[in-house]
Amino acid sequence: MLEPLDPPKQQLGDKAYDSDEFRAWLKQRKTEPVIPNKKNRKNPHPFKKRRYRQRNKIERMFCRLKDARRIATRYDKSAQTYLSAICLMAIVYWWIN
Repeated sequence: MLEPLDPPKQQLGDKAYDSDEFRAWLKQRKTEPVIPNKKNRKNPHPFKKRRYRQRNKIERMFCRLKDARRIATRYDKSAQTYLSAICLMAIVYWWIN
């Protein structure tokens, strides 16, 4: 799913993405993996804990967007209308905070 996108400088991910194959693929694309290690990893990889904490903001925004029934159930048929609804809800939530 990530292959057609331009490679970012850093890739945030949770522990589910902690595999040697995925890390090697990211390094091949010259992307720094910011993925915490699983508990059972014998040779832990270093990662930027401070950068990983920023991922929480993204997760909270997705949870807030899913509170809107229209977005969670995808009432809109066209992608353009769905994206417009997401943008509208993001603006409303940003304005409330």
